[in-house]
Amino acid sequence: MKNLQKIKLEKRIRRKIRTRAKIFGTAKRPRMAIFRSLKHISVQLIDDDKSKTIVSATDKEIKSKKANGVEIATQLGKLIGEKAIKAGVKEVVFDRSSYKYHGRVKAFADAARKAGLKL
Repeated sequence: MKNLQKIKLEKRIRRKIRTRAKIFGTAKRPRMAIFRSLKHISVQLIDDDKSKTIVSATDKEIKSKKANGVEIATQLGKLIGEKAIKAGVKEVVFDRSSYKYHGRVKAFADAARKAGLKL
């Protein structure tokens, strides 16, 4: 019998594959892939045609030490929005991977929209 952790991982991978099958990033409209762990959150803008990362950001670049997860995700959304606009990217395809669209992921996406990105 498989243990619970292995079953959860397999389900997460299946959800991730289902989500990725529907989206594709180009140079004009790159894929904004988000990764979150229990402590950190990071994001990349990826051109899938060339398999290159255009812009990336992580919460380690944010200097706030007392902020909670949602506040850090909001600050990260603003940061990636600024970096993307400097790189000449205005529209992106949002890749939430296997994560639900709530909490840190939603706060990040809303902040990126406010920073000027079109998701």
